[in-house]
Amino acid sequence: MKKVIFLSLFFLIVGNLSASNDEELIKQTITDAYVNGIQNAGSLEDIEKGFHPSFVLIGMGKDGYTVWENPIYTWKERVRQYKEKNPENSKPPVRCKFDFVDITGNACVAKISLYREDKKIFTDYLSLYKFENGWRIVSKIFHRH
Repeated sequence: MKKVIFLSLFFLIVGNLSASNDEELIKQTITDAYVNGIQNAGSLEDIEKGFHPSFVLIGMGKDGYTVWENPIYTWKERVRQYKEKNPENSKPPVRCKFDFVDITGNACVAKISLYREDKKIFTDYLSLYKFENGWRIVSKIFHRH
């Protein structure tokens, strides 16, 4: 009986440590690839590492009904062009607040708030999957403030 209780506690602790570690890895992926890579015109390599090639950004049209899509390669190209034209990146940096990270197995949804100079500019909902090489962002919807 003691062995069963010990094993149960062991697996509960290990499971919680794994979930906690996954949450930190997810936050790091979002910070490196999305916040620093995309929003702050950072490293294209970090964008490559953090976004799955099939990633799609989904937005709502100004009519409040139409939905549009933007694949990651288009977004990366805009970042590359911005970096060429603005090597100093004169815009104030975007910072991120993690509102929640919800993980179930190999799937995750993260709600984040983005700020520029203390002004909230976006609320984003990012979906991630855990692959053999780590967590990757696979989709995003958002609200612009």
